[in-house]
Amino acid sequence: MTRPLGPSAGGRAAALLAPVAAVAAVHIGPAATWLPGLRRRFLPGLAGVGRPDHIALTFDDGPDPGSTPHFLDALDDLGVRATFFVLGENVVRYPALTRDIAERGHELAVHGWIHDRPWLPAPARDTADLVRTVDTVHDAAGRRPRWYRPPYGILTSGRWAAARRAGLRPVLWTAWGEDWTARATPASVRARAGAELRGGGTLLLHDSDHAAAVGCWRATLGALPGIVDDCREAGLSVGPLGEHGVEAGAEETAAREAAGGVRGA
Repeated sequence: MTRPLGPSAGGRAAALLAPVAAVAAVHIGPAATWLPGLRRRFLPGLAGVGRPDHIALTFDDGPDPGSTPHFLDALDDLGVRATFFVLGENVVRYPALTRDIAERGHELAVHGWIHDRPWLPAPARDTADLVRTVDTVHDAAGRRPRWYRPPYGILTSGRWAAARRAGLRPVLWTAWGEDWTARATPASVRARAGAELRGGGTLLLHDSDHAAAVGCWRATLGALPGIVDDCREAGLSVGPLGEHGVEAGAEETAAREAAGGVRGA
């Protein structure tokens, strides 16, 4: 008698992997917001779109005593204030420098505790790391940060939910200077930033080579006066995110609420 055919090994494997794939999709799906065109069109608040007469100037990966003070001096000379997305592990090492950033009138924001890629879901760790970074910034500078930008712009559902629990607002960028490579020059950073920067935009630069080519921050520093001049010649003011007028749209509010309700992501 012919035995009835049971499920194949491939079918059993697929059935076992399906829940894993579903969790992975829920976890990493929101990271599609890394795509600039997608977020500018559908999530302008997340992209950092603000007042049409203003540019939000932001720096990632500090503070770094070898480079950040040069940026603070340059910004003083230019009469510009910016938002610095700092790493908690660097704030712990350099609390006085963190305090100096705030005392010079700049805005402190959260870039995470370390500069990592969150490929695996770790909701408890993500929340603990962001809360710890918020507290560390507050202890160093006496101010609680408002904004969050994940390393590499990878905003998973778990990190979106963690930001919400830590009282932070995720903001990415509309333009960058591609200033993290060894081949970056002041001219290339200025040109790359100008190619995508428009009124209401948020510019991503780096005040440290913490997660980039050694010494690449010098290209950013050299490009900074020209970038500010270009903005001013276009009739645009330059300042921190707190003066940018970023507002969350209905889509972003819904996305944050959904992320906050995801468990195990």
